[in-house]
Amino acid sequence: MNNLMGNAPRHPGLWVDINTQHKPTQHSTIATLSSRTQGKHELQALTPQLARLSQQGQWVVLISPPNIGYKQMLADAGVRMDRILLVHTKDEVEALWAMEKALTSGTSSAVISWTQALDARDCRRLQLVAKSTQALGIVIEEANRHLPVTILAEQDQGCRQTSLFGSLH
Repeated sequence: MNNLMGNAPRHPGLWVDINTQHKPTQHSTIATLSSRTQGKHELQALTPQLARLSQQGQWVVLISPPNIGYKQMLADAGVRMDRILLVHTKDEVEALWAMEKALTSGTSSAVISWTQALDARDCRRLQLVAKSTQALGIVIEEANRHLPVTILAEQDQGCRQTSLFGSLH
């Protein structure tokens, strides 16, 4: 019963056409954005890029998004809603774990996570994850509302990317 037809290789991993495999060209980065609008304005700025990425057939993953009308915003921008994967988490640790898994799965073109402010350890962890992915990674942090804007700027720990759209897909 174990007859091979033709000259197909025996190992299933070798059945993939080498010319169609995704070959990474450069490493991605994780952009961290601080928001006072729960990420509404930041997501609005990303919608054209998310629409383009959703057309590639991979997932656009939203992790713990607040109720900011994101569904209508994405639909209006032309994002394929059948390519949106919504993940609800119970805490920050689970949200960061979900982001790591979504980024490294190879099935996501973009991963956006809403979270509290990242500490240096979590920021470094996500930067290490970014080395093994080609997906767009965005962390939208809630700004500390009790601190003045000038203090927030001084607390920047170097985890934020200055150019959000420059090096992305």
